Amino acid sequence: MPLRNLVSWNSMIVGFLQNKLYDRAILFFKTLLLENLTAVDEVSFSSALSACANVGNWEFGKQVHGVALKLGVRNLVYVNNSLIDMYSKCGLFDDVVKLFSNIGARDVVTWNIMIMACVYNNNYEDACNNFWMMRREGLIPDEASYSSVLHSCANLAALYQGALIHNQIIKSGFVKNLCVASSLVTMYAKCGSLVDAFQTFEETVDRNVVCWTAIIAACQQHGHANQVVELFEQMLREGIKPDYITFVSVLSACSHTGRIEEGFFYFNSMIKVHGICPGYEHYACIVDLLGRAGQLDRAKRFIELMPIKPDASVWGALLSACRNHSNLEMGKEVALELFELEPDNPGNYVLLCNILTRNGMLREADVVRRKMEAIGVRKEPGCSWIDIKNSTYVFTVHDKSHEKTQEIYEMLEKVKELVKKKGYVAETEFAINMAEAYKEQSLWYHSEKLALALGLLSLPAGAPIRIKKNLRTCGDCHTVMKFASEVFGREIIVRDISRFHHFTNGICSCGDYW
Repeated sequence: MPLRNLVSWNSMIVGFLQNKLYDRAILFFKTLLLENLTAVDEVSFSSALSACANVGNWEFGKQVHGVALKLGVRNLVYVNNSLIDMYSKCGLFDDVVKLFSNIGARDVVTWNIMIMACVYNNNYEDACNNFWMMRREGLIPDEASYSSVLHSCANLAALYQGALIHNQIIKSGFVKNLCVASSLVTMYAKCGSLVDAFQTFEETVDRNVVCWTAIIAACQQHGHANQVVELFEQMLREGIKPDYITFVSVLSACSHTGRIEEGFFYFNSMIKVHGICPGYEHYACIVDLLGRAGQLDRAKRFIELMPIKPDASVWGALLSACRNHSNLEMGKEVALELFELEPDNPGNYVLLCNILTRNGMLREADVVRRKMEAIGVRKEPGCSWIDIKNSTYVFTVHDKSHEKTQEIYEMLEKVKELVKKKGYVAETEFAINMAEAYKEQSLWYHSEKLALALGLLSLPAGAPIRIKKNLRTCGDCHTVMKFASEVFGREIIVRDISRFHHFTNGICSCGDYW
């Protein structure tokens, strides 16, 4: 092409961008700068920044930012939005905040990118705060605004705030938007209100695969495997083709309820019937399915026969099964695989410690803990959240920071006394690395038990107690919640890292299979 103007250059850069040839897009932008520095415009800059964002090339992204400042195009909203997006996707959140605070003219797209930047960096509270700030500035949220803030509410288990936003969505007419409707279903489900999730789903017209997958995932998270299968089959009857994510929820439901035959049936149907190639998540579900059923050798053979090299999620499912069934030899072997794949993941070391401890190998477990300290790997501390009167309270183990600490610990003693009368016996195997005499006492100061005590003290009689836990809830806490739901006549809902547990009348929705 002998005569190339800015339009032709931009067309090439945008074309590479649309075809995910990000490095080629960056190369063409560099060439454009060399040929004629002053010719670049907002389209050139935005496209180059988008390419940098997608490959995590923050070094060149900052250079592009510098050129934009030099040429005076930095104040264009279009370029600013691309800059925020680039810094966010490259993990430079401090730069995002600094840039956003210095922008004068901010439109809905700018706010959306900022909210999504908060979500991308797991700053869910900031995402919600930015949403409300945008509303106070008089801007009208769009589909992206609502989807992002609902995602944040879901991760915070902020049911009250999510319901307020739902009211806004109804008034604005976005409730008919399938993306927003699906986000509402997910938000209610992750906040522990499956009833509201189902109501939203039923009110949605012309539901697509995203809506169906959202409600199927909701049922899976709450331990309703029968409903998962029923909804999946209903979806097929209505002519909706399942996707990759749909099958993750279906297989996970089979895994958590020990449905081996059904699990393999749906797994095999992915390629044969639906033309979907299984990914790591699906293989991990099958390993988890076999592992939970105690078929560890079969699970290991399944991994060895995988057509793709197993990743950490697949080996991690097998290591969890080794922990659950105290399989020492296989556990040590699998742990070595995981140490190679993700040497900085504390969860793998903790699982191996648990396996060693359960097999009476306390000295060896201590060696693993010392290795963690030596390489700077720290176990994530357990935390539990509970909402009381629109305020969120966070507890850690042995926490005494709450203003009602004395009443909380007195309530714990009352709970302990009542559940023991019902037959509770402390499961001291979940208290490791301490003297036997202190094990039972230590168990009673786990974060979810402290949250339970505050809920019993503060919530009105009959109201459900909703607790969120950042890790897998331990077996002793699970047992106490069952007894407490019966003794106090309360529904207790615990959302841990993998699923919801609904405790009612001494029974958990997971069937003690989690």
